[in-house]
Amino acid sequence: MAPLLARIGFPVFDRLLAGRISDSVLKGAELAFQRRDRVAARHLLDIVVATRPRDFLHLVRAAALSDALGDSRTAKRLCGQVLEREPRHHEALSLQSHLDLPGPHYFDVLRHIHATLRPLTYVEVGVEAGESLRLAGAASRAIGVDPEPVIEEPLLPNARVFAMTSDEFFAGRFAAEALGGAPIDLAFIDGMHQSEFTLRDFIHVERLCASTSTVLIHDCYPLNRITAERERSTAFWSGDVWRAVVALRRHRPDLKIQVIATPPTGLAVVRGLDPTSRVLADNFDAIATEMLAIDYSILDKDKASVLNRFPNEPARITEMLAA
Repeated sequence: MAPLLARIGFPVFDRLLAGRISDSVLKGAELAFQRRDRVAARHLLDIVVATRPRDFLHLVRAAALSDALGDSRTAKRLCGQVLEREPRHHEALSLQSHLDLPGPHYFDVLRHIHATLRPLTYVEVGVEAGESLRLAGAASRAIGVDPEPVIEEPLLPNARVFAMTSDEFFAGRFAAEALGGAPIDLAFIDGMHQSEFTLRDFIHVERLCASTSTVLIHDCYPLNRITAERERSTAFWSGDVWRAVVALRRHRPDLKIQVIATPPTGLAVVRGLDPTSRVLADNFDAIATEMLAIDYSILDKDKASVLNRFPNEPARITEMLAA
């Protein structure tokens, strides 16, 4: 009926009806998947893609289901179709990040690292709602720093949040008092998504660590150029934190830096720390200027090598932390 109506002058009605039909077919494919009827799910997906090739939402849902069916190649192709026409499409960018970085989500990786290292002192830069701060259940001191925390649920008794910038926290008496003279065992830097802030936070944190401590840096394995810019233009955004990792590898070759390929935007693990090092602090302005001059094309050539990508596998991560 729909094609007939289109021929006699109702193209809008035709598109609406086709949209409803494809939505029903997609729901049928999802239901077939839930019932473990993979053949039917695959067949229905093919119908959706063929009938609605320009419907971004349907294509992203079809891509997600294709991935669930174990067909990551089709999932990536469908995501690519969407992003080619709409580079800032949030759902497509989010799904693409999980396709590029398979395995446990970074929050689960954080939980695994806490369970493995069992730090007594934990410092987190960038707290937001406090979800990751709550992972430090075994720590005697869990310290969060955020100028505008939005914590709505109670934190654990061992946790304390300082509502201030990280520069204020580390420059004043607050850090020393909060740690009670103990070194930081584990730190998680997840603050401003700009490289110079990340580098400065690392300098502050390392100074209060021991040589056996571990520093984690979020958002340092970007998806693509548009989501890795300094200024945010997409809902899915990692900023240019990746530049800080490049700078650390260049200017502190003594550090052991590995970036776990965990979705959505990677998690760097920095070990072999030297609290007495002044290389970064004494040359901060020059290094910051150098960082900003690094173009994203350096990652286009070989992102895995430049950022020292590490497998997102719990067993391998455990081995790495024990080394």
